[in-house]
Amino acid sequence: MSESNTVRVRFAPSPTGPLHIGGVRTALYNYLFARHAGGTMILRIEDTDSKRYVPGSEAYIVEALQWLNIQIDEGVSQGGNYGPYRQSERKEIYKKYIDQLLEQDKAYLAFDSPEQLEAKRAEDPNFQYDASSRLSMINSLTLSATQVEERLQGGEDYTVRFKIEPDRSIEVQDMIRGRVVFNSSVLDDKVLYKSADQLPTYHLANVVDDHLMKISHVIRGEEWLPSTPLHVLLYEALGWDKQMPLFAHLPLLLKPDGKGKLSKRDGDRLNFPVFPLNWEDPQSGEISKGYREAGYFPQAIINFLALLGWNPGDNREMFSMDQLIEAFTIERCSKSGAKFDYEKARWFNHQYMQELDNSTLAEILLPLIEAKGYKTSRGFVEAILVHIKERMVFPQDFWDQAAYFFVAPDQYDAKTVAKRWKPESAAQLTELGDLLERISDYSDAEAIESEVKAWIEQKSYKMGLIMNAFRLALVGEGKGPGMFDIVCLLGKEETLQRLRKAIITLG
Repeated sequence: MSESNTVRVRFAPSPTGPLHIGGVRTALYNYLFARHAGGTMILRIEDTDSKRYVPGSEAYIVEALQWLNIQIDEGVSQGGNYGPYRQSERKEIYKKYIDQLLEQDKAYLAFDSPEQLEAKRAEDPNFQYDASSRLSMINSLTLSATQVEERLQGGEDYTVRFKIEPDRSIEVQDMIRGRVVFNSSVLDDKVLYKSADQLPTYHLANVVDDHLMKISHVIRGEEWLPSTPLHVLLYEALGWDKQMPLFAHLPLLLKPDGKGKLSKRDGDRLNFPVFPLNWEDPQSGEISKGYREAGYFPQAIINFLALLGWNPGDNREMFSMDQLIEAFTIERCSKSGAKFDYEKARWFNHQYMQELDNSTLAEILLPLIEAKGYKTSRGFVEAILVHIKERMVFPQDFWDQAAYFFVAPDQYDAKTVAKRWKPESAAQLTELGDLLERISDYSDAEAIESEVKAWIEQKSYKMGLIMNAFRLALVGEGKGPGMFDIVCLLGKEETLQRLRKAIITLG
């Protein structure tokens, strides 16, 4: 644990592209854990791998967390007492600990070139740079002090490798998985520092930063579990084992179908996003759709992700962020992977859509309607929502469900025409038009319905025949809410215009 009893967690993504939805869940669980304990949430950018850096990634990460209301207390945007929070700005800090490990003979300089290492791997597919092979390689353990100095003076690139002693048991007490034991012989002598860019690798920077930033709990994905014993050894080598954080490794997010980890290819194949926001690849220009642009509410995504690998211990499904914070405990996280049920994400969005008051939703919809070329009032949109909201999953569904309220049909669905427009329809709807012409009050749907039904009964017409043809005339197809709700929303003039147009067009 850290010297302080205060809970301090960090979300530490690499700026190598868009933030994957699995990374969002990791950030969320860190946030819920910290807030539940009254602790601190830190955003640290781990940009030590300069070759994989992608411009725009960091800004994307910050914007995504803001959209999702995962609030950061310290970090690259907020600052704080333990910065800088971008690893590329902490070079001098790391160099101090590299020198310490070298002086204590817990690390060594390696001069093997990438080509030499590649040749070694080609010669031996099971090659591992470790206690059994390092004395046959080009490093400060096999070179004399003079030879090492000559290489350094000559400006030769080198790496610093961690010296791992073999056949030692390393125990990790994981908050989710319990006791996990590793043998040090499975670990290679990891590179901790590269002279070429004067930056540490993830392994050293991660441990140094977690210690100096007083991180109390490291909550990260299951894929990082194999690196945890190395980090435990680094804490010990640097003399920080008494302040080691507690670890928790979250279960993987799995493909919706088949086996394996959720990937972008699964989203492309099954047509669902795997990123929180749209991402435009700076090299190819390819755009990958995000949940925000697909019409999801941030609360729905938070609720959906929270239940992928964690359960509250009861049957509840709908949670606000505050309710999640109150209920969240790391012990209720699953050890096994969670299938990514994208249809459940749609279900959550539908639930949040229904909970949203119509006035707020209308404000969201007005720009979408204007983008279609139509100006309208919020009140009119609210009135439409009363009748169609239940069929909406996303805001953009509004236009699919309600376009006919704004634009009269200029063609009629052929299948509906064949089924609903009979030889007598034109004459009957002409009579209906005459009746509707005589009605002056178009504010009372029930009153209009009563008059029309009385007329149908008086004429001994078939109710279904009249009403289906009437719907076709006003909507252009066989969909929509109650016919007299549509009539009142359209108003007298528009209703009669559409009715007469259909009679002329369909004959």
